[in-house]
Amino acid sequence: MIRKTAATLVVLAMATAATAPPQAAVAPASTAETPRTIEAMAPQLTTYFDTWMKDAHVPGLVFGVVKDGRLVLVRGLGVQDPATGAPVTADSSFRIASMSKAFTALAILKLRDAGKLSLDAPAERYVPELANWRYPTKDSPRITVADLLHHVAGFVEDNPWGDRQQPLPEADFTALLKAGVPFARAPELKMEYSNLGYATLGRIVSNVSGMPYERYIRREIMTPLGMKSTGYDVAGLPRGKRALGYRWQEDAAGKWGWVREPDMADGAFGAMGGVQTNANDYWRWVAFLLSAWPARDDADNGPVRRGTVRQIVEGANFVETSERAAALGAPCRQSRAYGKGWFVVSDCDLGRVATHTGGYPGYGSVVALLPEAGVGVFAFANRTYGAPSLPAFQALIALRAAGLAADRPIPVSPGLADAYRAARASWRSGDPASAPLAMNVPLDRDLARRRADIAALKAKVGACAMGEAIVPTSAMEGTFVWHCATGKVAGRVQRAPTPALSLQVLDFKPAP
Repeated sequence: MIRKTAATLVVLAMATAATAPPQAAVAPASTAETPRTIEAMAPQLTTYFDTWMKDAHVPGLVFGVVKDGRLVLVRGLGVQDPATGAPVTADSSFRIASMSKAFTALAILKLRDAGKLSLDAPAERYVPELANWRYPTKDSPRITVADLLHHVAGFVEDNPWGDRQQPLPEADFTALLKAGVPFARAPELKMEYSNLGYATLGRIVSNVSGMPYERYIRREIMTPLGMKSTGYDVAGLPRGKRALGYRWQEDAAGKWGWVREPDMADGAFGAMGGVQTNANDYWRWVAFLLSAWPARDDADNGPVRRGTVRQIVEGANFVETSERAAALGAPCRQSRAYGKGWFVVSDCDLGRVATHTGGYPGYGSVVALLPEAGVGVFAFANRTYGAPSLPAFQALIALRAAGLAADRPIPVSPGLADAYRAARASWRSGDPASAPLAMNVPLDRDLARRRADIAALKAKVGACAMGEAIVPTSAMEGTFVWHCATGKVAGRVQRAPTPALSLQVLDFKPAP
């Protein structure tokens, strides 16, 4: 559902635009031109997607922007079907291919929460057909449920084959599992993307829940979220409501054009790529996932607990790095790992991004979430392996540059406020010992030298009002900058992990 090279391009720019003319890099808007709302940025964001769609020879697409639990922008571009010219709308349904894996991963976590499975248990406990598999080495660990979630089961990357297994009957899948499969390597040595692995997770969902996988997903996740037009039965949806899948290819006469891809019915591999949805449904899924951040004390009424949803970004430590596309702005080396149904990316401009693409005969899709900002962008297209990742990331970077996708501020905890008051008192007195210091502080640098440091810095910067707020990095730590009479002071406080207030870090330094 996403080619091995596309696993890299998911964060670089995306595969299907590789043959398209290069697009201009994202440039931050000037202060005078900065839009105040996402809706005001609609023309700019639409241009990113429209340009990509035309360059990549895509019949049609829809994209949406979600912020703080609302679909704040949605646009349909192009056509559902070149044969009829019906326009793409927010109600046009697309296959989203590997973006389906996120539903499978969350179902596994929900069943874990219910005590019906363990992520650390051998997968064969829930799929008996795996019990007699022949592993590549005598010391190979048995494949666990977590290994399947993180793509570290030792299976070969299988996109060319896996994409065509969508309609495989359940009985044939059972026979395949019972016969065993060859391994690329022993489990838990490397992340290698596996559709087979997620199809096996789908079988676990069925066996553990006691109902077909698709029914469990719809009943336990989609229906509670109000996703009434989302499911797995392609044939059950009227043709006029679907964006039909096409391939862009050359005919025998050398003429390029769109060729209709055959529809594939849902089958045993639906857990790795079978979801069909529209923008007016899918935004509810994005909003629900984003609502898990930040951790808080509010009522937890979703179909899956917020603390469980936040685990989707936890990976298995097989991290890769690569340079992102030039069209995304200044040079940036990104890191990425696979969490649970999501790639987790660290980007120079965006910070942490949870993202996935879908690539499928006739379709391409992308979703990218900024959990700390409560913002997500998604897009669906109806061209084979045509995932609109480049414009999706251009849109996120533009939103960030405009100040419309900033990370939510961390609140100042009562303990951190007390620590900051202690820092101010220490500065006023010139004596760090006036603060509740942890035992490490005088050992790290004796108090006499610390007093001399404060005196020298005071002489340099003059009087400090100390009215500036502390900027938390967590509930236990924060930094501050004081603007003083003749200079600035940069400070940092960090509490020790003790119930009573105790500072393991109390620093004052000249600020540039």
